[in-house]
Parts: sequence; C-alpha cells; structure tokens
Amino acid sequence: MSIKKEYPQIPSPCYVLEEELLISNLTLLASVREKAGIEIICALKGFSFYHEFPLVKQYLDGATASSLHEARLAFEEMQVKSHVYSPAYLEREFDEMMTYASHISFNSLRQYETFASRAKNKGISCGIRINPEYAEVETDMYNPCIAGSRLGIRRSDLGQTLPDGIEGFHSHTLCENDSFVLARTLAVIDEKFGEFLPCLKWLNLGGGHLITREGYDVEHLIKTLNDFKAKYPNLTIILEPGSAVGWQTGFLKSTVLDIVESAGITVAIVDCSFAAHMPDTLEMPYKPRIRHANSEPQPGKPTYRFGGMTCLAGDFYGDYSFEHSLNIGDEIIFEDMIHYTMVKTTTFNGVNLPNIGKIDTQGDFILFKSFGFDSYKDRL
Repeated sequence: MSIKKEYPQIPSPCYVLEEELLISNLTLLASVREKAGIEIICALKGFSFYHEFPLVKQYLDGATASSLHEARLAFEEMQVKSHVYSPAYLEREFDEMMTYASHISFNSLRQYETFASRAKNKGISCGIRINPEYAEVETDMYNPCIAGSRLGIRRSDLGQTLPDGIEGFHSHTLCENDSFVLARTLAVIDEKFGEFLPCLKWLNLGGGHLITREGYDVEHLIKTLNDFKAKYPNLTIILEPGSAVGWQTGFLKSTVLDIVESAGITVAIVDCSFAAHMPDTLEMPYKPRIRHANSEPQPGKPTYRFGGMTCLAGDFYGDYSFEHSLNIGDEIIFEDMIHYTMVKTTTFNGVNLPNIGKIDTQGDFILFKSFGFDSYKDRL
C-alpha cells in the first residue's frame, strides 16, 4: 500500500506556500503591530518569497535587507525602501544601496565614519548595531553574542558619547525565541545602553521573535513592548522577524526515487537534497517533520532513513517510521519549508533546484518558477 498522493498536480520537487496559512501569520503580526504601537518589517534573509510581497505589504510596515540584492528585491517587488544592515558595506555598491534604503545600520564606528555622511545627505536615518553581550541561543552558529563576535558594538567600545547623527540602535540577539527572552534582553539593553536611548529616534530589535509559533505568549509580548515604550516614548520600536512570517506556511514536496538496504538500515532516496535544499536541517541542526511519519522510530513499524540525491556522504536525515512500507514513486512531504530554506538553496553537485509555487486561497496550485541547466551554470 502506497502513501496517498495528496498533490499529484504539483511537480516534484517543489516548495509550496499555502496562502491561507501565510495570511493567518500576517494577521497575527498585524494585530501585535497595532496593539503594541510598533513597526514590524519582513526580514528577507528569512522570508524572500517575493511572489507574496504585495500581500505582505498589506499587513506589515515594510522590509529589512542585509545586502544590495535584498534591498533591491524589496524595492522592486514590495515597492518599499528597506531598513538595511550589513556587517560591512562595499564601496562600489553603497551609492546604489542608498537608493533602496530608508534606514541604514552600521556594524562598527569605522563603517559609520566611512559611509554615514553620504547616507545622511540622502535623508537616510542612520544607526549602529549594538552587542549587548547577552543572548539565549544554544547553537553558536546562530549566536551573535559569543566571545569574539564580529556583529555589533559592545558597550565598552562605544565610549561616553555617541557620534553625531546616530538616530537609532539595532540589536539582533534572538533566534526562534519567545517574549520572555525578549524581556530579559531588553533589561540588559536598558542597563548597558540606557543612557543613550533618550537621545535616539528608533530601536530596532531585530529578528528571532517567533510570534507565530503555537504557544507564544502574544499578550506578554505586547505588554513588554508597551512597558518599554512608556519608559522611552521617544523611540519607535521595530521588530524584523523572518521566520515568524513564513512559519509553517508551506512544504517541500518530494518523491521517493529508490529504496536501498545498508547494514540493516533501510534508506529512502528522494529527488531533493538536505545539503542543497534544506541546509538548516544540517546546520542548526533540526529534524524536519515528514507528513504521515513518526519522527521517532517505532518498533515493528516500517522505518526509513532519508537520503538526498547529491554525492555528499552526509546528505541524509532520519530515521522515520510509517504505518505502511514506502514504495518508489511515493510522495514525501517535508513540512515547514518556506522560511530560511529557499533563501539558502544551492545547486551543489549540479542538482536541480526545486520548483516554486503556491496553493492559493481557492485551493488552486500556481507554479511560479522552474529551474534548469542555466540556473546551475549561472552560479559557476
């Protein structure tokens, strides 16, 4: 008995956004934005599904970008100027970058001294990224406050006065955290940088606020932000989630190509790649959910380790149990694959990129993009 194919009309492999789920997330974020009196902008590094940017714009205040290309994408597809931050700016790109930016945050005082006067002459609001040296992030790769971090200026390196013209602080220390972590982080920012806050116009608290995750205490978030605003009414508070926008809004459809036995382990090889198409599963790492499968192996149940189609030995993840044995041609649905996935894909090994599409609010599938040899060659 095969797994029932739920999406025979969708090509494989394919990233599929479910529009109703996106609207649900955006509605919640818009409610927080209104009740807390803050700005929420979409971080393109986490959610770059630009086909839906006109929809995102209806609910959020704009976009945040970390490169020239992200800023241009937001300008062209969302028709907004971005809040821009990068660890370092390229001289050859900065003039063009300014045409797409409303705010620019600088990572160091040297970068500020090099570029800020040009940005201010264009009417761009300038800020600096601070490092409060406090983060509740377990994976070092995603922790911007580890010893030796290159991201942001520590209080001890800032001195007693801010350089002229700084209008805001940017702080990004969260990673899929809740409102209680934010509250503790705000307390540290207040303790270390509070003397400067009355002089600023805005405080950008970055991303990592997983507001749309089930169980997130939205009311506590609203109260935390309102309390901080009451202390510093001069500040516009900005959040820039990426994951929270695309959280659980779609999937990656794939197909079983082969089933092989190896030292007592049954491996199902699919037409996509963990390394090339789901890199966070290996980097974070985390175990992706597979529809109709148990993520913990069950005694007596058909159990499979899933392998990608590149030649990388580590291009696999498992093990998963099913009610029935898998067959070649079966449809495999990797859940929650719209945020921090498409933005990281590669064509390693010449493996083709998955298609991109959506299921609209009417239940119809729309294919946006397919890829081929040129997509591979253009990257080389």
